[in-house]
Amino acid sequence: MSDDGHEQNGHENVPSRQRRRFEGISSRAYEHPADRSALVALRKLSGFDTVFKALSGLLPERSLRLLFLSDSVRVSDAQFAHLNAMLRDACYILDLEKVPPMYVTQDPQPNAMCIGLDEPIIVVTTGLVELLDEEEMRAVVGHEVGHALSGHSVYRTILLFLTTLALRVAWIPLGNLAIMAIVTALREWFRKSELSADRAGLLVGQDLRASMRGLMKIAGGNHLHEMNVDAFLAQAEEYEAGGDLRDSVLKILNVMPRTHPFTTVRAAELKKWAESRDYQRIMDGHYPRRSEDKDTSVSDSFRQSAASYASDVKNSKDPLMKLVSDIAGGAGDLGGRVRRGFGGFTGSAPKDAPPRNSGGGSGDDHPGDGRPDGDS
Repeated sequence: MSDDGHEQNGHENVPSRQRRRFEGISSRAYEHPADRSALVALRKLSGFDTVFKALSGLLPERSLRLLFLSDSVRVSDAQFAHLNAMLRDACYILDLEKVPPMYVTQDPQPNAMCIGLDEPIIVVTTGLVELLDEEEMRAVVGHEVGHALSGHSVYRTILLFLTTLALRVAWIPLGNLAIMAIVTALREWFRKSELSADRAGLLVGQDLRASMRGLMKIAGGNHLHEMNVDAFLAQAEEYEAGGDLRDSVLKILNVMPRTHPFTTVRAAELKKWAESRDYQRIMDGHYPRRSEDKDTSVSDSFRQSAASYASDVKNSKDPLMKLVSDIAGGAGDLGGRVRRGFGGFTGSAPKDAPPRNSGGGSGDDHPGDGRPDGDS
């Protein structure tokens, strides 16, 4: 396959194992509903990308490209040839005509990213290359190509720039507050975009177990013989369902500074999508085409996103999400449910103690009286 095509010397450069190709596939086919609705809305705003790209004078993109060119190894037929083959295969499978340049940079931390305003570039670290086997790495390369196909690199670059800017203007209270509000919103979008890219990686690798192994290694290192996919997924279920409302709040606080969802959550989300009808329809050749993107309805995408969030809240085992679902369903005894969610308050009275203020009102609900209401 050439840099702008999919054939070389009359032969398709396809993977050694036969994989399905998705000709003309739109990124809408694999994008998470929240990611998709945000991107559709942004793309519909006249001149949005133009305004963002006009910031290129402020962004060090040219410097960044020169840095990778001068101080990293560019993937090609002559350097990291196996990665070059994976990159071309991924672009072939997702029908991305222009193969983005890829660089390997020295860094022991396993990481990969797709950045760039005018054209995306993919960067992988030596830590990642050394950690993953061929099929696991194929899923990662597909993940980054998925970012490129979705147009995520523009917004990812903006996020990196604003994060750096926020640190530089931290001494300006209002200025920093405004920037961090945008950064927080972009991080929430980017966490959803990571779930989208994980799906793209699965479409490229078409090997769910390899995708799972890769996520496990990123979480636990190169000790695969000591790890188990089912046990790893059980961690995700325990993380979601465990604890009380205090833990739910801590989960939110823990994830807010991150650009990536936690690896156990990513694995569980990917497995759920792989078992869905949506994934099977794509594999059967039924998927949105790029040629239809211009006719995409913004309102339909927002409705799909809202429906997805509603379904997530309804089916979630997280204590806070269950409380939200109960409130939405008109659950009674809200005060009692909140107290139970927080595991009761300190200084509780025995259950058989006589109610205070017995001369007036109900003794069953005293805000702040410190009495537990049922099981924690």
